[in-house]
Amino acid sequence: MQVTLITVGKNKDKALQKLIDEYLKRLTVPLKIIELTPPTCSDAERKKREAESIRKILPARSIVIVLDEKGRDMTSVALANHLQEYYTSPSGQSLVFIIGGADGLDDSIIQSAQLHLSFGKQTWPHMMVRLMLVEQLYRIQTILTGHPYHRV
Repeated sequence: MQVTLITVGKNKDKALQKLIDEYLKRLTVPLKIIELTPPTCSDAERKKREAESIRKILPARSIVIVLDEKGRDMTSVALANHLQEYYTSPSGQSLVFIIGGADGLDDSIIQSAQLHLSFGKQTWPHMMVRLMLVEQLYRIQTILTGHPYHRV
């Protein structure tokens, strides 16, 4: 299973990156992070161009999960149970998480996703969402392996 995180925007915050790197080191399934540079264009055109860039790099046979404020709010255990079949599937599929740019994701990307995931109704900075997602991936790993990191 290949797990990829596609993000629009680059993380320039060293303190935040240190926290992200700590969780990346703990993951037993490698997470590939691809940072796309937001296009310089009008607001109306930006999401469309970002979607084109995302589609160009999506691995074939991907299971796509978008982070979307209108998405499904799940507990960590529910998300772990939902993702367990993907983690244990020998099908060779890629699991791809996508975090959009400042304007969110284009509807075409959202509609093509198998899961729309939300970290609550609040608005979060994109780099914080990246950290929260990497932490949740580690937490899912610990839930699925019975490690005591996650306490219920």
